Amino acid sequence: MLVHPQFNPVALQLGPVAIHWYGITYLVAFGLFVWLGAQRVKLVQFASTGWTRRDIEDLLFYGVLGVVIGGRVGYVLFYKPGYYAAHPLEVFAVWKGGMAFHGGLLGVLAAMWLFGRMRGRSFLQVTDLIAPCVPTGLASGRIGNFINGELPGRAADPSLPWAMVFPQVDMVPRHPSPLYQFAMEGLLLFVLLWVYSKKPRGLGQVSGVFLVGYGVFRFIAEYFREPDNFLGLLALGLSMGQWLCVPMIAAGAALWVWGRGRTA
Repeated sequence: MLVHPQFNPVALQLGPVAIHWYGITYLVAFGLFVWLGAQRVKLVQFASTGWTRRDIEDLLFYGVLGVVIGGRVGYVLFYKPGYYAAHPLEVFAVWKGGMAFHGGLLGVLAAMWLFGRMRGRSFLQVTDLIAPCVPTGLASGRIGNFINGELPGRAADPSLPWAMVFPQVDMVPRHPSPLYQFAMEGLLLFVLLWVYSKKPRGLGQVSGVFLVGYGVFRFIAEYFREPDNFLGLLALGLSMGQWLCVPMIAAGAALWVWGRGRTA
């Protein structure tokens, strides 16, 4: 049975300035997005329509805004609407934590729509370009969660070789769920999308595969992740994260079918 290493969340202290591991993982995510995006725009289906590395850099700016604003709004609306209705000023206290991936995704989609509208490109052209660049950022974020000892998993059989105790939670052996999500939503989804998207696909199909892939992998990971204590399990014994994945999977499948034979 393993024990979480209890990493110091501060990677480097320079006088009064503290550089946190979590911030570093975000920088890694942004760097990977730009580098991978630069490779994507070289593909014939994008180079022939005028996409450039500068577009990727601009997309990163829009995407960061979408993640931060959407992630926070999603957390407020999906997870604690009653609390924030009673404490509206707490909505802006982002330093206290509270971000939701599904809200962040909606924020990014809104930002990509705005970018496309300003540049005269369709929304799905934009999302098909960037979809394979997203999973490595998710993987980086999960490493940050693990370093911080966040999102501990559900109780595991002590005989499981990788069962891990998180001392900041309790002394119960648990699934290291951030590492599961790192492997599935991060690395595995990246490989599947990167290979699938190398060839020209129908409009929206790459985006559809991302939605289905993330939705399925997140749905599976939720069986090993401890539900939020203020929500617990909902109808049918599913977590909030799983219920939010259901429409994502359905939308992705519908988008893939719709995109067959369609060109940008």
